[in-house]
Amino acid sequence: MSALQSSNREVAQGSLHFPNNCAILGLRSHRVRVLFRFAIIAILISSGILPAAARKKPRTQTPHKANIEAATRLQIFLDRANFSPGKLDGTYNEFTWKALALYRQSRGEQPQPPPAQGKTKSNVAPDITGLDLDNVGPLFVPSTVTDADLASVGPLPSSVPAQAKLKFLPYRDAADAIAEKFHSDVHFLEQLNPGKMKTIKAGDQLEVPNVEQFELGGVKEIKPGSERNAQPANEVEYQPEPQSENADKDNQPKKDETASTPIVIKIDTKINMLGVFQGDKLIAAYPVTIGSAHTASPIGEWKVRGIAKMPPFRYDKKMLQHGQRSGNFHLLPPGPRNPVGVMWIALNKKGIGIHGTNDPGSIGRAASHGCVRLANWDVVRLATKIKPGDNVSIH
Repeated sequence: MSALQSSNREVAQGSLHFPNNCAILGLRSHRVRVLFRFAIIAILISSGILPAAARKKPRTQTPHKANIEAATRLQIFLDRANFSPGKLDGTYNEFTWKALALYRQSRGEQPQPPPAQGKTKSNVAPDITGLDLDNVGPLFVPSTVTDADLASVGPLPSSVPAQAKLKFLPYRDAADAIAEKFHSDVHFLEQLNPGKMKTIKAGDQLEVPNVEQFELGGVKEIKPGSERNAQPANEVEYQPEPQSENADKDNQPKKDETASTPIVIKIDTKINMLGVFQGDKLIAAYPVTIGSAHTASPIGEWKVRGIAKMPPFRYDKKMLQHGQRSGNFHLLPPGPRNPVGVMWIALNKKGIGIHGTNDPGSIGRAASHGCVRLANWDVVRLATKIKPGDNVSIH
C-alpha cells in the first residue's frame, strides 16, 4: 500500500467520528435562527404588536353541565316539596342550602351546616344523602308558548306617576312572564334556550324546568282594570274577627265541627325564611324579604286578617320611607308587576302584610318597607295553606 492510500484511509476513518466544519457551522446557524425567531415573537407578544388572531385567548371556565343539572335537580325537588329555593338558577345558592336544611328539619333529620358566609357563591354542593332526587323525573321539559302566556305582557313605564295612569301593571316582556311561570331566573332560561328568549312569540317551544307552573290566570280571573276601584290592600282598616257561629259561649267547637291542627307562620328575620307549621310540624318554607332599619318588619305575634287577590296599592313615598302617611300618593293598579305582586295577606296591623313582588330577583336581598315579601309563585302557595285567624310570628 502506498503512502497516499494509507493517508486517505486515515482521513476516511477520522471522518466517521468528527463531522466536517461546514456541517458544524450549518447546525449552529440553524439553532441561532430558531432562537432569534422565538425572541422576536416574545417581544411582539409583550408589546401587544402581535395581531389578535395570533394570540391565544385564555380559556374561560364554565360550570360543567353535570353540575348545573345536579343543582337544578335539587332545586326542583325542593320546590315541589314546598321548601322553595327561590328562583331556579342551576346553582347551589344560599336559599337552596337554607331550603334543604329546613326540609331535613321537617323530617326530623340533622341539617348539614351551611358553608362559611360568602362560600355559597362558590357553588358548593350540599350532602344529598337520603333524598329521592330520581323522583323528579326529567329535569327539563318542552313547553309551547301560548297566547295566554303573552296576554299579560305589555309596556311598563318605570316612573310611579306613569304607572298610576295604567289600568294594569303587566310583565315587562315575554321572557319576564315565562320566567315567573316556571319559577326561574331569566338568565337561566337563556342558557337553556340560546337565542330564543329575546324574540318569544306564541307557538315557540322552549326548554323549561319541570316544576308546577305558576298560572297568573289562576290567581283570579280578571280583566285589566276590573278592580281599579277596589280599596288598596295596605289601606284596609283592621276589624277584629267576629266570633264564629260554630262555637258556643265557651269558644269550644260544636260536635259537627271537625277540629283541625292550627297553622302558624313563623318568619325568621335573621335568615330571611318563612316557615309554615301545622302544630309543631314544619310543612313548608319560602324565602322572604323583610323590612329595613327605617321601616322594620313588626317583631311580635300577629294574626292573618284577610287575603286579597290582585290588589291595587297606595304608593305613598313618605309612608314607605318614614312610616308617615301623606297626601302625596299614587294609586297603582293591580297586575303581576304591582309592588305587592298578585296577593296581599293582611295582618292585624294596618299597612303591614305578607305579599308578592314585582321583582322576584330581590327576594331575600333587597329590604322591604316593613312588610314581608315573597315571590308571586310562593305567596300563592302560601295562601292555599292559611286562613284568617291563623297566627303569624315575626322574630
